[in-house]
Amino acid sequence: YDLEDLVVSRAGNRSVVRVVVDSDEGVDSDVIADISRDISAALDAAEATEGPFTSGGYTLEVSSPGIDRPLTQPRHWRRNRGRLVTVRIGQGVRTGRVLAADDRGIRLDVAGDVHDLSYAELGPGKVQIEFGRPGPLESGEDGREDAPGSGEEEP
Repeated sequence: YDLEDLVVSRAGNRSVVRVVVDSDEGVDSDVIADISRDISAALDAAEATEGPFTSGGYTLEVSSPGIDRPLTQPRHWRRNRGRLVTVRIGQGVRTGRVLAADDRGIRLDVAGDVHDLSYAELGPGKVQIEFGRPGPLESGEDGREDAPGSGEEEP
């Protein structure tokens, strides 16, 4: 699993620990529960040794990223293949479907015009909510052998 975000803040006399995790397969409620138990055990151990969580205790919140998380890392783009996204490319903003993504960049279909883009060319992407959208694409489904992501991908 990837740690996407960790925030510790104070709420009155308690600490609030917010943890956001994700993976290529996504995270379901069972995974969230398992991760919560593991983190809670570690925090309880820190509390027992009079660590930073001893005064007032803590509240733990573990979740997966929401749909509004910006796509900034190659793994974010890879996990959103097949989805419609809006992204800044140079001075303009484009909306298109992510056909493929790998460590080098993405293949984006903008109204039938396919673009191969490196991550250096892209600003943060934002997934657009679609009702009745098509299912996820398989790597290289657009029929091009040289498509980013058409070879083996790392987990």
